[in-house]
Amino acid sequence: MTIDGHGDEGARAPLIWEAALSMLALVIGISVSIAIYGTDPHVPMLIGVIVACLVAWRCGFKWETVQSGMLGGITNALQAIVILLIIGILIGTWILAGVVPSLIYYGLQILSPSIFLPTALLLCALTSLATGTSWGTSGTIGVALIGIGSGLGLPLPVVAGAVLSGAYFGDKMSPLSDTTNMAPAMAGTDLYTHIKHMSYTTGVAFGLTLIIEIVLSIVLGSESSDLSQIEEILVTLDANFLINPIMLIPPALVMVVSFKKVPAIPGIAAGALAAIFLAVLFQGASYSDVISVSFSGFKSETNVAAVDELLSRGGLESMLYTISLVIVAMMFGGIMERTGQLRVLAAGILQRARSTGSLIASTALTGIGANMLLCDQYMAIVMTGRTYAEEYRNRGLHPKNLSRAVEDSATVTANLVPWNSGGAFQTATLGVATLAYLPFNFFCWLSPIVTITFGVFGWTIHRADEQGDEAAPVKQGAD
Repeated sequence: MTIDGHGDEGARAPLIWEAALSMLALVIGISVSIAIYGTDPHVPMLIGVIVACLVAWRCGFKWETVQSGMLGGITNALQAIVILLIIGILIGTWILAGVVPSLIYYGLQILSPSIFLPTALLLCALTSLATGTSWGTSGTIGVALIGIGSGLGLPLPVVAGAVLSGAYFGDKMSPLSDTTNMAPAMAGTDLYTHIKHMSYTTGVAFGLTLIIEIVLSIVLGSESSDLSQIEEILVTLDANFLINPIMLIPPALVMVVSFKKVPAIPGIAAGALAAIFLAVLFQGASYSDVISVSFSGFKSETNVAAVDELLSRGGLESMLYTISLVIVAMMFGGIMERTGQLRVLAAGILQRARSTGSLIASTALTGIGANMLLCDQYMAIVMTGRTYAEEYRNRGLHPKNLSRAVEDSATVTANLVPWNSGGAFQTATLGVATLAYLPFNFFCWLSPIVTITFGVFGWTIHRADEQGDEAAPVKQGAD
């Protein structure tokens, strides 16, 4: 059997074991690197790229075709790369301007012992929305909440579950999050369309989580608490930044331009420019401060560990790790796609996914499985998105359906796997075993269930030629 349309006369489709060899080289290399040696996945991924190239050569593909697939994969990620660079600048300038400190300051004001768990959920969601990072939220505000929860006599796995549910909600829905930018890039849609489409399934999962946390708080809540940690953060923020509602203008501006469907790059850039203006006008920042923070990020020096860890972030430089990971992953994905290796691997799964609902379910389960095998949520997002992108196009489904299913599974389940980098980080940070907080991390395991349910019933599943989210759902069983 030969493959047409590649400019390689005599090239044949890969055998299943050949395509599996490329995937195994990637999976084993990354798993050993992360799980055993605790090193970065970039070089093992490059080894996977080399194996994929050798398999393509064995199947008769010329180097020009392989290189074209590699470069094509990178090209598909260029918009996300540009957005990531701008987001790095935006985060740094938002901290410098007092935007993030103000958001955190006002968020902490709502903390109440009588409704601790739902408050912790909402507080972490707000912080993660403002910063675009679940890890940063759990490593700072989350640690403080763990201490407070312990003082209240609440089970720590329950507290950790509320913290992580809120943190991953914000990470998943924030336009500042790298995962929120990666998922639509892999699927072939834009950032704001992706976020809007996610709001349906995410809203249901978060609403159910909030109800559960309210009930748990009533059952487990205590009236006695020590809020000294929160008070220390509030005092430190107030002493080092001008905290004022006017600092909420940049995030409000980003939300407005998002609603007006302004393209992501100029919309996010506008938020960064507004923050620079506020930093100079209200925080006394100089030109040198703005340039330094934009490139290297903000360096907090308050001598309060929780505040310094939370606010020392951002900058263009901080995004280079993620960008290099995306580039290498897209090299691998581009080769696998161009030479037909992904189609061979996906064929068995897709033969069983005859309906749209089963396709959505297969996508979500693949995202979860990728987190277990690849040990990294970024790789799970990239590989799941690239594997199913063509099938969604062939079935006439809008790519936002794919990006939502990918992020409803791959992003939120990484911290539920003990050997995944997400699970390992959260356990080390919060001091609670992954399997201990897993049952109480309601949002993260409800999200894939909700997205599969939406897929099975065809709720908010749209065709590629439909405009707007008011379009009629896709009928099941007709694919």
